[in-house]
Amino acid sequence: MAWRIDEQVIRGEIDNRTPGKVRGRLWLVGRDEPIRLELDGNPWRDLAGHLLRFTNPTPKAGPPAGLAEEQAGVVGDITASRKVKVPEISMEELMECYAKKQPFPWHWGNSLYLEWFSRRNGRVVIETTDFTLELDATAAWTMSEHEELAQRRANEEAMTGFMDRMLLAGGGEEEDDEDEPQSKAEAEADADSARMDTLLDRVQARMEREGHEDFERILVEERARLKRERGEVDPVLTPEQQAERQKRIEEMNAICAEAVAAPAADDWKDRQRHPLVERCKELAVRLHQEARVWLAEVDAEEHPLRAVVHGTQSASAKLAGAMGTCDEEWPPDELVAGNVLVRLKKARGYLRDALGGLDSADQESLATPVWRAFARKHLGEILAGVEERVAEVREVLADQEPD
Repeated sequence: MAWRIDEQVIRGEIDNRTPGKVRGRLWLVGRDEPIRLELDGNPWRDLAGHLLRFTNPTPKAGPPAGLAEEQAGVVGDITASRKVKVPEISMEELMECYAKKQPFPWHWGNSLYLEWFSRRNGRVVIETTDFTLELDATAAWTMSEHEELAQRRANEEAMTGFMDRMLLAGGGEEEDDEDEPQSKAEAEADADSARMDTLLDRVQARMEREGHEDFERILVEERARLKRERGEVDPVLTPEQQAERQKRIEEMNAICAEAVAAPAADDWKDRQRHPLVERCKELAVRLHQEARVWLAEVDAEEHPLRAVVHGTQSASAKLAGAMGTCDEEWPPDELVAGNVLVRLKKARGYLRDALGGLDSADQESLATPVWRAFARKHLGEILAGVEERVAEVREVLADQEPD
């Protein structure tokens, strides 16, 4: 999820007068010192070689907790000429039109779009049509249309390469030792998961730029590009190997078809979720329902209470995928233990995110003390249960290691 901070910006500046470098400063509501940008790459042609200053006429309180003061990384898309639809009615009126599925008056406008990837925070975005912009009169250097196309491709490659290096580095300087792989099988499972995360991040970033209608094409292209970058080559199969591969595919399709048909026999009604999965799901539903009392539609996505709810919901989904129902084998078979462990570790991370949201809620006195204490107690107990399962699955994987 991207950090979107345009509402909290008071003023800022972006400086690309040195080719290949974007430096900047952002003053946010509630912070004494500005956020500093030190990014590799160049913006689009409209801002290349320029110093851009901007001011937000209506900044809002609530800078996202956890946004690092030093933002070192790579440029994404940086431009002040992206065309967007600008509503000509208030936000309240716009929401009413959406609810009634009615058209609303709008016009095309130029949007300021600042996107970068930093090691500390990942993707950060400022997107707005409301800022007052001030561009210096003369560019220190110029970029041709052909160079702009090449620069956009270079920025995209730099972004994905930067994120790949972060994944290979184990998630950054703040990675917990307990998340480090403790066996070869766990390391391979983590690598497979990181690869899939990279692919999905790339697909999502392109869909945001190009639209969701081309999902299948983008997925195929990004999967092929990832394979090229990693030097992966599809093996050349003999006719016998191709026949064996087709046989396995048909067997897997038959298994999947049987699994899909099974609920029709109503046997799924007798299956129960694992108690830990059920507890996390029930907690997620309860926190979501109760937090709505304090969360208005205008609250930022990074609001601490949203972090509590989203973290619990995401942990519930990962636990369901990892542990399934209470009649499944546990600890899992070694063939699936790596995948189970990946999901458990992600569930653990989401639960920690939820607890981090509670920490921020404590500091800002959000919700009520009773509600925060209730959520913390149950989240802590579920987290302890996940820790126990992580240890159990690691024992299964450790047994696979050669002596």
